[in-house]
Amino acid sequence: MVFRGTIADCPDFDPTADAETLYNAMKGIGSDKDTILDLVTSRSNAQRQEIIAAYKSSFGQDLIDDLKYELTGKFERLIVCLMRTPAYHDAKEVNDAIKGAGTNERCLIEIMASRNNNEMHDMVEAYKDAYGSDIEEDVIGDTSGHFKKMLVVLLQGTRDESGVVDADLVEQDAQDLFSAGEEQWGTDEAKFIMILGNRSMTHLRMVFDAYEKIAEMSIEDSIKNELSGDFERLMLAVVQCIRSVPMFFAKRLYKSMKGLGTADNTLIRIMISRSEKDMLDIRECFRLRYEKSLYNMIKDDTSGDYKRTLLNLCGGDDDLAGEFFPEAAQIAYKMWEISAMTKVKLRPTIRPASDFDPAADAQALRKAMKGFGTDEDAIIDIIAHRSNTQRQEIRQAFKSLLGRDLMKDLKSELSKNLERLIIALMLTPAEFDAKMMRKAMEGAGTDEHALIEILATRSNEEIHAMNAAYQEGYKKSLEEAIQSDTSGHFCRILVSLVQGAREEGPADFERADADAQELADACNAESDDMEMKFMSILCTRSFPHLRRVFQEFVKCSNKDIEQIIKKEMSGDVKNAFYAIVRSVKNQPDYFADRLYKAMKGLGTDDRALIRIMVSRSEVDLFNIRKEFKETQDASLHEFIQGDTSGDYRKTLLVLCGGED
Repeated sequence: MVFRGTIADCPDFDPTADAETLYNAMKGIGSDKDTILDLVTSRSNAQRQEIIAAYKSSFGQDLIDDLKYELTGKFERLIVCLMRTPAYHDAKEVNDAIKGAGTNERCLIEIMASRNNNEMHDMVEAYKDAYGSDIEEDVIGDTSGHFKKMLVVLLQGTRDESGVVDADLVEQDAQDLFSAGEEQWGTDEAKFIMILGNRSMTHLRMVFDAYEKIAEMSIEDSIKNELSGDFERLMLAVVQCIRSVPMFFAKRLYKSMKGLGTADNTLIRIMISRSEKDMLDIRECFRLRYEKSLYNMIKDDTSGDYKRTLLNLCGGDDDLAGEFFPEAAQIAYKMWEISAMTKVKLRPTIRPASDFDPAADAQALRKAMKGFGTDEDAIIDIIAHRSNTQRQEIRQAFKSLLGRDLMKDLKSELSKNLERLIIALMLTPAEFDAKMMRKAMEGAGTDEHALIEILATRSNEEIHAMNAAYQEGYKKSLEEAIQSDTSGHFCRILVSLVQGAREEGPADFERADADAQELADACNAESDDMEMKFMSILCTRSFPHLRRVFQEFVKCSNKDIEQIIKKEMSGDVKNAFYAIVRSVKNQPDYFADRLYKAMKGLGTDDRALIRIMVSRSEVDLFNIRKEFKETQDASLHEFIQGDTSGDYRKTLLVLCGGED
């Protein structure tokens, strides 16, 4: 097996000399932290165990106790954890996760999903030795349901590691998983547990490929549809580890550092446990997914001796768009292949109301706005629980029965964000898109992100309807408006997209290979030529075709299309092409990211929040919710709850449709 760690055995190792160096570093007033961290991070774990023994022999003291006494805070935690064997470190993490009030399910999931049989057996023994109790019994006592059952299965450490694959069993397992979930009402969780908990990694990768052909969706999407809570998170983690353990840890590391605050326990646990195994691959996967090196993220997110120690474990910075290591190139290629094969079942959060009566709704709305004061609850209850088509019928009934304009009445009775949100819901999708395009361009300054988001994600039919609504509403063509408000290559990209002339239909494999080669060749051309070539392909080809193009691009260039765009382009042109690529790869994930950016940090971008929640509520907001939860480790519902208030929040939460 090729060594892919960043920490290896130190040559010319002398445990007695190292023990003396550490003793001297802690002698007297204060301690020499530089000496401690440099020595500890330049020795393998096996060598650290020899240093512990030599320290006790030479000085009659326990090295770990002395380190705990001399060091403080996160730096102490990190150094002390480095001194434990991997099995005892895992055992302590599991014990910490289940002792006391509450359980750290995410820690349990990470360890149980990622360890091989030998590591699992060693941890079970270490736990018994350290805590005098059985790890399985403790886990059973602290968890429940299918989550508990899967943890127990994984704890046995009996996954098939033979590497032998039975082609007939692959097809059978794929069919059994399909029958246990997507094909029936309700889910046979036991079947998922049995197959995902016992079959070999190689076998399961082939099962996942076969499953995609049968179900026309990835196994991950099925798990998100069929399972929930900690059990869903555990099964997704198992699948991610089967596909790529380094990518699983790259995602965990990113989540530990993004946003406000750092999940230091997670960061420490992963950096230590992977430093002698696959840290180089994790670094590559991190760069592939986040267009930022792990080294720089640690550098930006931590400080002092703690940071220096983590950076030593990381082992080096990675050039942003350099060539892939083989592992990362294969993962990038596979990611596009999965994206190309998967037919995502789009799920809305708002559906037509049953027993719909537009006349009764119109009367109820009039009653809610008549007289002194306004019954906002009644307005929200009707408008947020009807489909857009039903709202148009209510608009018409309001005028026919009462001779009044519902939109004008709502505007006069409501205010601020609630008014903006309710009016947005009452417009047709085409009218709303046209209005959002207009708002993005009116006044001083342009909201380029809004222009990009709308034009990069709408179908030809939706763009044609928006063009007509814009002409009707503002007596000017949308194309003219774009041309007068933007310039250069960015303007050309938007004009190309606003034609609504993107090809439709499946990928043409031969042409996709040629397109991929043309994009790869363009990367070596002048900036203007490169952008024009990218525009000619990214703005015109169908999404299924582009998935194939981007997959083959990895093969042609040994680079990922997203990284090239981030590295070689800038400004609005970069943002436009990046949005197209993200939409092609996984549109719900793109919108989840846009929602996160609308609410993170100080202040809320309410216009973006309203635009996405309204425009996607009858399309794929359920899918967006699932992607949001997976990426942010918090639900969209929680974010909206914490970032908005009053009747505005209440309406947004109805559109959100659930807590996840």
